[in-house]
Amino acid sequence: MLDGIVVRERLARPLAFPSKIGDQKPALSPTDSVHTPADLERWSFPGTALAVLGHPIEHSLSPAMHNAALTEMARDQGRFASWRYFRFDVPPADLPAALELFHQRGFYGLNLTVPHKVIAFDHVAEVDPAARPIGAVNTVLRLEHGWRGYNTDGHGLAQGLREGLGATLQDTHVILLGAGGAARAAAVECLQRHCASLWIANRTAARLDALLELLRPVAGNVPLHGFAPPSPPSDLPSGALVINATAAGLHAADPLPIDLTKLPRPAGVYDMIYNPPITPLLRQAARLGVAHANGLSMLVHQGAQALEIWSGVPAKRTAPFMMQAAQTAASPD
Repeated sequence: MLDGIVVRERLARPLAFPSKIGDQKPALSPTDSVHTPADLERWSFPGTALAVLGHPIEHSLSPAMHNAALTEMARDQGRFASWRYFRFDVPPADLPAALELFHQRGFYGLNLTVPHKVIAFDHVAEVDPAARPIGAVNTVLRLEHGWRGYNTDGHGLAQGLREGLGATLQDTHVILLGAGGAARAAAVECLQRHCASLWIANRTAARLDALLELLRPVAGNVPLHGFAPPSPPSDLPSGALVINATAAGLHAADPLPIDLTKLPRPAGVYDMIYNPPITPLLRQAARLGVAHANGLSMLVHQGAQALEIWSGVPAKRTAPFMMQAAQTAASPD
């Protein structure tokens, strides 16, 4: 323990990545390119580098919105003129070694998206106290001896629900889909904001049971239940808020994470996926006349809080620029 922070031993792992790029790429490519850890072998960016890591990552709008915010920040504070945000495709098996390599190359901060949030929790030097009950981190800040992990997903979700559906979590029944890193953050946020009940659906029973066990100390008096999506229990509450925290919907051929017709009519459906903007789940909600929203607003607000962690600039100042850039980047025109 160090000042209330969990300190974890950094694992020594080989840092050699196969050269997939070779000399075909310059040392610094445009920020909208998709990089791999192999690019770090020749990395020579002279400014302050930030990045998002995921697998897949080509759909990410994070570079567009973060670089737009950095441009605006540089108008008031010149030091941000040299800050840039990149994206890297990192397979999950390579993440521990990649985190070491990003630190060696001087990156100042990283965002972590699917499927890295839970994996990274055990490979950072320190964990912010607010992220401990989640067991997952989506933002890391460079320290001299490693990374400090944070989780901004819960904040982003609460703001996204308010903006997208006019909904709050307090005293609301919630049906949460998924048991990964995003679902963990969402579940903790729901419980800490005293939702009326929390029902978690996941196809893999072992992951669901592990998440329920993790959440029981946080739940307090809030009823906590789990079930398999194909077989919803008969006592699910009506008027619940359905939140999709799975990756089902990233691709057009993906199946529904749950069939809404098998549930009591929900008050709203929120899909954390933002690209594509209309997922199969949201399309079904629209057909049923249920209020629905995608995760673009969550992306913006969790990103703005991450940028505040790195820069000290309040999220409320950067969020409007990030939203405008994200909406423009997400537009098909």
